[in-house]
Amino acid sequence: MIGGTGKTGSRVAERLTAQGLPVRVGSRNGEPPFVWEDPDTWEAALDGVGSVYVTYYPDLGFPGAAETVGAFSELAVKKGARRLVLLSGRGEDGAVNSENKLKESGADWTVVRASWFNQNFSESFFLDPVLAGELMLPTADAVEPFVDVEDIADVVTAALTDDRHIGRTYELSGPRSLSFRDVAAELSQITGREITYTPVTLDDYRAFLRENGLPVEFADLFALILDGRNADVVNGVEEVLGRKPRDFSAFAKDAAATGVWNV
Repeated sequence: MIGGTGKTGSRVAERLTAQGLPVRVGSRNGEPPFVWEDPDTWEAALDGVGSVYVTYYPDLGFPGAAETVGAFSELAVKKGARRLVLLSGRGEDGAVNSENKLKESGADWTVVRASWFNQNFSESFFLDPVLAGELMLPTADAVEPFVDVEDIADVVTAALTDDRHIGRTYELSGPRSLSFRDVAAELSQITGREITYTPVTLDDYRAFLRENGLPVEFADLFALILDGRNADVVNGVEEVLGRKPRDFSAFAKDAAATGVWNV
């Protein structure tokens, strides 16, 4: 379980454990530790493992990701891990190179391409802006059909445990597309305080990322939204699970109940 402490990985681990399946969490603090930047840590983490859920940070489309994922996938198969399930992103041309490298390993593969997560607003990335009351992003009026990580975890768990998903690529989204202005309005309503959306240019956002020590390539991911390639709703969740995906409003209501947005 690479990234087994992350938003999707931790939930997949919980589901597999509930089914009575053994789980090894691959992370910097795992035992043994797993570090993407240190290939010497990979082999011990793969000992005795038959299936792997692969998540890559910071992003599959970033420089060097395809080569790293390819090398890891080859080693995984060599070590006996036949089933590889890769979390990818919708509409990312660069991520396709990483997908192809994983497929070339000879594994029984499944690729799960997800839209942006609902939980980005409650567990990372957009949480601080929500708490500050302003989403300042380079997305203009573009829309995204945000997907819930609970749905992603259910799909990945099915892919790891059911042979029917071998050799399949699934695209996941929520049931409707929202702009970041729509998101700000929904969060304002559910939290009872004003949360605004302020569009900025990509150059301004790159400067913000640089000032905060974050990869400037993250700005390129926002550019993918701007051209509308991921605006449409897709049916991967329903295709795998036989049910509709979770709506953003349901996510927001449950997240607000935890107090995560209280200030």
